[in-house]
Amino acid sequence: MVEGQLRRRGIRDERLLAAMGRVPRHEFVGPRQQEAYADHPVVIGEEQTTSQPYIIAAMLQAAEISGHDRVLEIGAGSGYQTALLAELAAQVFAVERHASLAEHAQETLARLGYSNVKLVTGDGSLGYPAGAPYDAIVVSCAAPGIPPALIAQLAPHGRLVIPVGPREQQALELVRKLPDGATTVHVLEGCCFVPLIGEQGFQAGGN
Repeated sequence: MVEGQLRRRGIRDERLLAAMGRVPRHEFVGPRQQEAYADHPVVIGEEQTTSQPYIIAAMLQAAEISGHDRVLEIGAGSGYQTALLAELAAQVFAVERHASLAEHAQETLARLGYSNVKLVTGDGSLGYPAGAPYDAIVVSCAAPGIPPALIAQLAPHGRLVIPVGPREQQALELVRKLPDGATTVHVLEGCCFVPLIGEQGFQAGGN
Protein backbone atom coordinates (compact mmCIF):
# COMPACT_ATOMS: atom_id res chain seq x y z
CA MET A 1 0.00 0.00 0.00
CA VAL A 2 2.66 2.50 1.05
CA GLU A 3 4.89 1.95 -1.97
CA GLY A 4 2.30 1.23 -4.65
CA GLN A 5 -0.55 3.54 -3.70
CA LEU A 6 1.15 6.38 -1.84
CA ARG A 7 4.80 6.99 -2.63
CA ARG A 8 4.34 6.37 -6.36
CA ARG A 9 1.46 8.85 -6.46
CA GLY A 10 3.34 11.75 -4.93
CA ILE A 11 3.11 11.31 -1.16
CA ARG A 12 6.51 12.49 0.05
CA ASP A 13 6.04 13.14 3.79
CA GLU A 14 8.27 10.46 5.32
CA ARG A 15 6.73 10.75 8.78
CA LEU A 16 3.31 10.19 7.25
CA LEU A 17 4.48 7.26 5.12
CA ALA A 18 6.05 5.66 8.18
CA ALA A 19 2.85 6.14 10.19
CA MET A 20 0.77 4.57 7.42
CA GLY A 21 3.16 1.65 7.45
CA ARG A 22 2.70 1.19 11.20
CA VAL A 23 -1.04 1.62 11.69
CA PRO A 24 -2.85 -1.70 11.07
CA ARG A 25 -5.68 -0.59 8.75
CA HIS A 26 -7.25 -4.06 8.93
CA GLU A 27 -8.06 -3.46 12.60
CA PHE A 28 -10.41 -0.61 11.61
CA VAL A 29 -12.59 -2.13 8.87
CA GLY A 30 -14.58 -4.77 10.75
CA PRO A 31 -15.47 -7.85 8.70
CA ARG A 32 -14.06 -6.36 5.47
CA GLN A 33 -10.45 -7.07 6.42
CA GLN A 34 -9.69 -8.53 2.99
CA GLU A 35 -10.36 -5.03 1.57
CA ALA A 36 -8.34 -3.14 4.18
CA TYR A 37 -5.34 -2.28 1.99
CA ALA A 38 -7.16 -2.03 -1.34
CA ASP A 39 -7.07 1.18 -3.37
CA HIS A 40 -10.65 2.21 -2.60
CA PRO A 41 -12.87 3.31 0.33
CA VAL A 42 -14.17 0.60 2.65
CA VAL A 43 -17.71 0.53 4.09
CA ILE A 44 -17.68 0.61 7.91
CA GLY A 45 -21.40 0.77 8.75
CA GLU A 46 -24.00 3.53 9.31
CA GLU A 47 -23.73 4.29 5.56
CA GLN A 48 -20.19 5.57 6.18
CA THR A 49 -16.79 4.61 4.76
CA THR A 50 -13.16 4.86 5.67
CA SER A 51 -11.52 6.69 2.80
CA GLN A 52 -9.16 5.31 0.19
CA PRO A 53 -5.58 5.23 1.63
CA TYR A 54 -4.30 7.68 -0.99
CA ILE A 55 -6.89 10.36 -0.27
CA ILE A 56 -6.22 10.07 3.48
CA ALA A 57 -2.50 10.46 2.81
CA ALA A 58 -3.10 13.44 0.52
CA MET A 59 -5.20 15.17 3.18
CA LEU A 60 -2.72 14.55 5.99
CA GLN A 61 0.24 15.61 3.87
CA ALA A 62 -1.55 18.86 3.01
CA ALA A 63 -2.25 19.46 6.72
CA GLU A 64 1.52 19.52 7.44
CA ILE A 65 1.11 17.99 10.90
CA SER A 66 4.08 18.20 13.25
CA GLY A 67 4.82 16.31 16.44
CA HIS A 68 3.79 19.21 18.70
CA ASP A 69 0.47 20.01 17.00
CA ARG A 70 -3.03 19.87 18.47
CA VAL A 71 -5.32 18.46 15.80
CA LEU A 72 -9.08 18.23 15.37
CA GLU A 73 -10.59 15.48 13.21
CA ILE A 74 -14.17 15.75 11.98
CA GLY A 75 -15.71 12.40 11.04
CA ALA A 76 -13.67 9.86 12.99
CA GLY A 77 -15.55 6.93 11.49
CA SER A 78 -13.77 3.68 12.32
CA GLY A 79 -10.83 5.52 13.89
CA TYR A 80 -8.23 4.66 11.23
CA GLN A 81 -7.36 8.23 10.33
CA THR A 82 -7.60 9.10 14.02
CA ALA A 83 -4.82 6.58 14.70
CA LEU A 84 -2.68 8.11 11.95
CA LEU A 85 -3.19 11.55 13.47
CA ALA A 86 -2.26 10.16 16.90
CA GLU A 87 1.01 8.93 15.38
CA LEU A 88 1.76 12.34 13.87
CA ALA A 89 0.50 14.91 16.43
CA ALA A 90 0.87 15.62 20.12
CA GLN A 91 -2.87 15.58 20.84
CA VAL A 92 -5.90 14.64 18.77
CA PHE A 93 -9.53 15.59 19.31
CA ALA A 94 -12.01 13.71 17.13
CA VAL A 95 -15.75 14.16 16.58
CA GLU A 96 -18.04 11.45 15.19
CA ARG A 97 -21.78 11.86 14.62
CA HIS A 98 -22.69 8.19 14.95
CA ALA A 99 -22.44 6.90 18.53
CA SER A 100 -22.00 3.29 17.42
CA LEU A 101 -18.99 4.16 15.24
CA ALA A 102 -17.50 6.38 17.94
CA GLU A 103 -17.78 3.63 20.53
CA HIS A 104 -16.17 1.03 18.29
CA ALA A 105 -13.41 3.44 17.22
CA GLN A 106 -12.66 4.30 20.84
CA GLU A 107 -12.38 0.61 21.73
CA THR A 108 -10.02 -0.08 18.83
CA LEU A 109 -7.83 2.95 19.54
CA ALA A 110 -7.56 2.01 23.23
CA ARG A 111 -6.74 -1.61 22.41
CA LEU A 112 -3.93 -0.46 20.10
CA GLY A 113 -2.51 1.86 22.75
CA TYR A 114 -3.37 5.32 21.41
CA SER A 115 -3.65 7.43 24.56
CA ASN A 116 -3.36 10.94 23.07
CA VAL A 117 -6.87 10.91 21.55
CA LYS A 118 -10.12 12.36 22.90
CA LEU A 119 -13.07 11.12 20.83
CA VAL A 120 -16.56 12.55 21.31
CA THR A 121 -19.97 12.09 19.69
CA GLY A 122 -21.52 15.26 18.31
CA ASP A 123 -22.13 17.65 15.42
CA GLY A 124 -18.78 17.86 13.64
CA SER A 125 -19.83 20.92 11.65
CA LEU A 126 -19.55 22.86 14.92
CA GLY A 127 -16.10 21.50 15.68
CA TYR A 128 -15.07 20.94 19.28
CA PRO A 129 -14.62 24.33 21.01
CA ALA A 130 -13.40 22.79 24.28
CA GLY A 131 -10.11 21.76 22.68
CA ALA A 132 -9.51 24.86 20.52
CA PRO A 133 -7.44 26.40 19.12
CA TYR A 134 -6.10 23.74 16.74
CA ASP A 135 -2.97 23.79 14.64
CA ALA A 136 -4.69 21.60 12.06
CA ILE A 137 -8.25 20.45 11.35
CA VAL A 138 -8.94 17.52 9.03
CA VAL A 139 -12.52 16.97 7.86
CA SER A 140 -13.37 13.54 6.47
CA CYS A 141 -16.82 14.42 5.13
CA ALA A 142 -18.04 16.91 2.55
CA ALA A 143 -19.46 20.32 3.44
CA PRO A 144 -21.48 22.63 1.19
CA GLY A 145 -19.19 25.44 2.32
CA ILE A 146 -16.43 25.95 4.86
CA PRO A 147 -18.08 25.93 8.31
CA PRO A 148 -17.37 29.22 10.14
CA ALA A 149 -17.07 27.32 13.43
CA LEU A 150 -14.03 25.46 12.13
CA ILE A 151 -12.31 28.66 10.97
CA ALA A 152 -12.97 30.18 14.41
CA GLN A 153 -11.31 27.21 16.13
CA LEU A 154 -8.21 27.27 13.92
CA ALA A 155 -5.07 28.78 15.44
CA PRO A 156 -3.11 31.50 13.62
CA HIS A 157 -1.02 29.77 10.93
CA GLY A 158 -3.36 26.77 11.28
CA ARG A 159 -4.37 24.53 8.38
CA LEU A 160 -7.83 23.18 7.58
CA VAL A 161 -8.24 20.42 4.99
CA ILE A 162 -11.84 19.87 3.92
CA PRO A 163 -13.86 18.57 0.95
CA VAL A 164 -16.22 21.33 -0.24
CA GLY A 165 -19.03 21.13 -2.77
CA PRO A 166 -22.37 19.45 -3.51
CA ARG A 167 -23.17 15.95 -2.30
CA GLU A 168 -22.31 14.37 -5.66
CA GLN A 169 -18.76 15.71 -6.12
CA GLN A 170 -16.40 17.99 -4.21
CA ALA A 171 -12.99 19.62 -4.31
CA LEU A 172 -10.47 19.06 -1.55
CA GLU A 173 -9.48 22.47 -0.19
CA LEU A 174 -6.57 23.59 1.99
CA VAL A 175 -7.43 26.64 4.09
CA ARG A 176 -4.71 28.56 5.91
CA LYS A 177 -5.48 31.03 8.68
CA LEU A 178 -3.29 34.11 8.70
CA PRO A 179 -2.22 35.92 11.90
CA ASP A 180 -4.80 38.67 11.26
CA GLY A 181 -7.62 36.11 11.06
CA ALA A 182 -7.96 36.22 7.28
CA THR A 183 -7.79 32.96 5.33
CA THR A 184 -6.39 31.72 2.05
CA VAL A 185 -7.89 28.79 0.14
CA HIS A 186 -6.02 26.45 -2.20
CA VAL A 187 -7.87 23.78 -4.20
CA LEU A 188 -5.96 20.49 -4.13
CA GLU A 189 -7.93 17.97 -6.22
CA GLY A 190 -11.36 16.56 -6.92
CA CYS A 191 -12.87 14.06 -4.48
CA CYS A 192 -16.11 12.44 -3.36
CA PHE A 193 -16.94 12.08 0.35
CA VAL A 194 -20.00 11.24 2.41
CA PRO A 195 -21.78 14.44 3.55
CA LEU A 196 -21.03 16.38 6.72
CA ILE A 197 -24.43 16.39 8.43
CA GLY A 198 -24.99 19.17 10.93
CA GLU A 199 -25.92 22.74 11.69
CA GLN A 200 -23.17 24.18 9.47
CA GLY A 201 -23.14 21.28 6.99
CA PHE A 202 -25.79 19.43 5.04
CA GLN A 203 -29.19 18.67 6.52
CA ALA A 204 -29.98 15.00 7.11
CA GLY A 205 -31.89 13.61 4.16
CA GLY A 206 -31.77 16.92 2.27
CA ASN A 207 -29.36 19.47 0.83
